[in-house]
Amino acid sequence: MGIAACDLSQHVIRPTLLYLERHSATAEALLLGAAACQSALGSALDTPQGHGLYRISEQSHQRLWDQHLAFDPELASRVRGLASQHAFLEAPHMELTVNLRYATAIAWLLVESENLELPAADDLLAMGRIWCKVFQPQAGQHDFLAAWQRCIEPVSQVA
Repeated sequence: MGIAACDLSQHVIRPTLLYLERHSATAEALLLGAAACQSALGSALDTPQGHGLYRISEQSHQRLWDQHLAFDPELASRVRGLASQHAFLEAPHMELTVNLRYATAIAWLLVESENLELPAADDLLAMGRIWCKVFQPQAGQHDFLAAWQRCIEPVSQVA
């Protein structure tokens, strides 16, 4: 069983985006949907397809640091501040599995690094296209919609 969608948004995604000064309703919804698609909100955190809530590959993680964060020292410092001091040096990719805020920051910056126009927060099809491009290029946006309906809609209807 994964993390409740409302808890993930309230205690992980929103605070992380605010910390990065990147918060928007669309960013929050997109990351929530990505977590639903990638790991069923945390039901499978470490797989051969990638690490953590967002199943980020080691290659994508390294590429983000080498090609984007290396050129923005202030942002890199903020992101590094989310990581565990010693564990990050020993196993940086493991931070994606064990540190929800760090993984969320990296996931958002992977989205941002694509320079895509963000849709409205309720445009699930457009968010599905962004998810496909950033996280699952071989999947379809319908996977995003199915995961949203399975993991997020039942909770939002109760709230």
